[in-house]
Amino acid sequence: MNIKIGQKIKQLRQRDGRKQEDLANALGVSPQAISRWEASGGYPDMELIPAIANYFNISIDELFGYSKDRGDKLKAILSKADKAIGENGDMTECVEMLRAAIEEFPSEPKLYMNLGFALDLLGWKKYGARSYTRNDSDYAYEDTEYNSQNVYWQEALRAYEKALTFDISAEDRDVMTQRLVLYYAKMGYTDRAKTLASKQNSIISCRETLMPKATEAEERDKYQGEAIISLLTELKNVICNSVCSKISLFTQAEGIKLFVDLAQLYESVFSDGRCGVVHYHLSELYLHAVVFESRLNKNTDQAFEYFKKGFEQKKLYDSVRCSGEYQYTSPLVAKVTFPSENFPSISATFWKGWMEVLPEEIKKRIKSDSNYAECFY
Repeated sequence: MNIKIGQKIKQLRQRDGRKQEDLANALGVSPQAISRWEASGGYPDMELIPAIANYFNISIDELFGYSKDRGDKLKAILSKADKAIGENGDMTECVEMLRAAIEEFPSEPKLYMNLGFALDLLGWKKYGARSYTRNDSDYAYEDTEYNSQNVYWQEALRAYEKALTFDISAEDRDVMTQRLVLYYAKMGYTDRAKTLASKQNSIISCRETLMPKATEAEERDKYQGEAIISLLTELKNVICNSVCSKISLFTQAEGIKLFVDLAQLYESVFSDGRCGVVHYHLSELYLHAVVFESRLNKNTDQAFEYFKKGFEQKKLYDSVRCSGEYQYTSPLVAKVTFPSENFPSISATFWKGWMEVLPEEIKKRIKSDSNYAECFY
């Protein structure tokens, strides 16, 4: 017992960046006592066990190493949460499950991350977000007074912030940072958003742009391909946000042209049509073009042509996701492989969301063609 407890205490202390003196002061014992426990030269008095477990935010069972059953339970909870979040249905039950799980597993960062995602979705469903325009400005503005009252987003921010206090992967840290910056801004915490954003690496010194410089030959080719995919994805995100938030773009044909031109750039890079995750981005670009074309130009024929392309790209994405290791083959990205089960999931309400923003005329045109029946169920 002393070996397991001593090793566990040392692991937990190092995990949290605590010194032996910190734990000793919290428990009211000497630093030498902590040192003996960790060196397997003794073990804590039984009355100290609850205090040690509480100090590290774990259960007594975890302190003693009885974690297999708990590990299986945690895995099942996370799997169920991932499924619910991917389906984007009613998040209420998922949120309650994750809140209860955090009470039992307070040191598991994935629970806080998933709780944030679930609350994020629930906040959209219950309240949504509002923005407004002004006669004297070319821009759309967040209605921060309204958005900041979203209680689900308030809790989501706390969950994301908590997740960042743990030793999580660089990828998870990036996701948490992006979510925080986005919702800080939506809810009016502008200083927090800018402070957090300003602490991140510049695009010129990020992993994707540095790895090609650190390697050569085939390895460099692989990293250059990964950089192309990542940078194109972020370019799409920035352009979509720019067009949708600037009046002179979303009320003019120039906005439509930007979506279509970027889609054509994608198609040039992925010249053989094997686009992997980019099938999803192409689908979004063409569907944005549908919305703008049908609302701005009221050109149903052209909007329908964009819709057919967006629909086809969505179907292609569905066919490659979770199909094993994906191999890109066009020249610029031919060395890149990626596990397709890690491609982002698409909400079960994907088509419902797009149909809600389309004018009735184009919806009727789509609905009249049986090839697109799935868009309305």
